[in-house]
Amino acid sequence: MSSNFGERIKISIFGQSHSEAIGVVIDGLPAGEEIDLEKVQAFMKRRAPGQHKYSTTRKEGDVPEVVSGLFEGKTCGAPLCAMIHNTNAHSKDYSNLVKTPRPGHADYTAAVKYGGFQDYRGGGHFSGRLTAPLCFAGAVCMQILERKGIHFGAHIHSIHGIADTPMNPVEITAEELAAVTAKTFPVFSDEAGLRMQEIIEDARLNQDSVGGVVEAAVVGLPVGLGEPMFDGLESKLASILYAIPAVKGVEFGDGFGVAALFGSENNDPFYFDENGNVKTTTNHHGGSLGGISSGMPLVLRAAFKPTPSISREQNTIGMESGQNETVRVIGRHDPCIVPRAVPCVEAAMAVAILDLYELQQKK
Repeated sequence: MSSNFGERIKISIFGQSHSEAIGVVIDGLPAGEEIDLEKVQAFMKRRAPGQHKYSTTRKEGDVPEVVSGLFEGKTCGAPLCAMIHNTNAHSKDYSNLVKTPRPGHADYTAAVKYGGFQDYRGGGHFSGRLTAPLCFAGAVCMQILERKGIHFGAHIHSIHGIADTPMNPVEITAEELAAVTAKTFPVFSDEAGLRMQEIIEDARLNQDSVGGVVEAAVVGLPVGLGEPMFDGLESKLASILYAIPAVKGVEFGDGFGVAALFGSENNDPFYFDENGNVKTTTNHHGGSLGGISSGMPLVLRAAFKPTPSISREQNTIGMESGQNETVRVIGRHDPCIVPRAVPCVEAAMAVAILDLYELQQKK
């Protein structure tokens, strides 16, 4: 089971939803970088469970224990390892799932691939719980990049068709990103946010769930990050974004919308700004041309499916009986994971961007 990412900045995520602990090892960080662990904890709190009425009631502090890689508050060149202890697992809630896999989950595919030896409790290594160490890694990478003038932010673009005000792909600023990510429910339009929360609550009361879209941006990227084809900016980002459980689609710039445009509409005209910097008047390309950063804001969207674990009775199979059966999922689950997924998207982007940045510096 491989849970590794990166070439210069390498991360390895370990643990299971109900194991003693989960965590991450980050290798390749430049030495001498100051890491503010209070800021890391504040970032991770945005993802942590049990914070809101529309999230799971599982209570986890998600306090990372750094066991190596920092000395006197700075990276020391050794691999940085952080562990997050699981303290509130209800493993008995999952005892029936070894025989009746949940529709929409990895229960069935994991059982086949690992011959029934997989840890099925809470989804095991396939659980969204593993985004906690991803957020730790992303928060560390983000601090390093912010000192280089590269800033990240994301918001809830839509939930079940209810849309927030979209980002301005040409003029989005670091200040605007910081303002929206500081909100408990990260949307630009609070009115739209209230409607989204009503949709989530209705789904919860109906023993159902809803999905949505997260829109994210990076500003301050230098021109030239990324390589053609397999190591391109979009390739790297898509690879790590699809590692976030429940992500089913990723698009950059106008994404699938470009298919409906003429070339004359889609092309972004270049110009020199008042400081002599090359800009484009529009940003349909989303900040990446040929897999290389263009200097415009990097804008992407990630689509999240509805939470598969719902309380309604669903059709499934009996792994032992060989018969068609039904399953009712018990336990504590989010009726919508999108609000908690916002920092996960930011974190994944930060890991990939720092990896590409360090690759560029070594050339």
